[in-house]
Amino acid sequence: MAGEWEEVPLGDVITLQRGFDLPSQDRKPGKVPIVSSSGISDYHSDVGVIGPGVVTGRYGTIGQVFLIKDDYWPLNTTLWVKDFHGNDPQFASYLLRTVDFRSCSDKSSVPGVNRNDLHRIPVLRPPLAEQKAIAAVLGVLDDKIELNRRMNATLEAMARALFQSWFVDFDPVRAKLDGRQPTGLDQATAALFPATFQDSPLGPIPRGWTAKPLPEAVEVNPRRTLKAGTIAPYLDMKNLPTQGHSADEVVGREFSSGTKFHNGDTLLARITPCLENGKTGYVDFLADGQVGWGSTEYIVFAPKPPLPPQFGYLLARSDALRTHAIQNMTGTSGRQRVPSECFSNFQLAVPTPAIAHRFDELTAPLMAKIKANSNESRTLATLRDTLLPKLLRGELTVPQAERCTA
Repeated sequence: MAGEWEEVPLGDVITLQRGFDLPSQDRKPGKVPIVSSSGISDYHSDVGVIGPGVVTGRYGTIGQVFLIKDDYWPLNTTLWVKDFHGNDPQFASYLLRTVDFRSCSDKSSVPGVNRNDLHRIPVLRPPLAEQKAIAAVLGVLDDKIELNRRMNATLEAMARALFQSWFVDFDPVRAKLDGRQPTGLDQATAALFPATFQDSPLGPIPRGWTAKPLPEAVEVNPRRTLKAGTIAPYLDMKNLPTQGHSADEVVGREFSSGTKFHNGDTLLARITPCLENGKTGYVDFLADGQVGWGSTEYIVFAPKPPLPPQFGYLLARSDALRTHAIQNMTGTSGRQRVPSECFSNFQLAVPTPAIAHRFDELTAPLMAKIKANSNESRTLATLRDTLLPKLLRGELTVPQAERCTA
């Protein structure tokens, strides 16, 4: 390790400060990210801190560290870096990731950390030039992960927009009814849609389509087999995404009891506040024929032919379905959940097999690309997390790390 590195208290590298109160009723629409202990949670009109900045959780979610490149508002559940003492902000964000937050936790029912305890933790501080070099090599990996995240958001938005256009707004039918060519469709695809509507229990739907209660078109909580004691992929509720469909982390765990699923199934959180927060996922992370399991608070959707598997996920993300689920929650305040039976009262417009097949052709590649990007990001994150502690302990030089990322 270079002789210029020195061991100092963390407080000599950064000064942490508690975030600011900002009740929901005081928030105004804007572009300034509001940062909670779990990351960006909302946006506001006013700036709390001039960026770039580094934020970590003070209460609630402990141990996650966020580098915020623009101006931001850190909530009172966070600690933000008030002073970098001349050190590189991006390096400081990586350094903070190596800190053992558990050693500074008050061990209460709601985990919390004391900034004064954090300030006393000994860390290694390299010269500024070395800090910038370390941040650059790790930043390349994080930049690619962020690019994949943005690409996935765009791909999913495309799939959701197509679902909304075809199966909710019936845009191609309305266009043909008005004598117009449906926007964005080639002639062969446009020809699959009728030019008139018919009455149904759902209201007017495209002629030749069928209005059905959701369970007649999408199996709810389908039967899956998994023997007790089997080690199988387990998806915890905390790792079910609020945005996008890719699960954050899946681990092997011995099956006892829980919701079972396989590839192509959609998982919808049934309990408050997980449902309201948007926790929904698409199962595409299992091996062929493998059955996974997770929380008993999942509802599983499995579309029946001719509907393709991703139809269930896009349905679960739709405003209409989510509103219906939330309005039908039962139970006492704070412990409400969605009864599976409520979906019998939710009507779907089921298209012809030809349209369902064409929808599959257009959206399956989008879902596959999202999966590929997510897999790449997990690989990059693993590499970053392997290199990070070695770089920050001086066990690995920047040139050596660069060869690992080439």
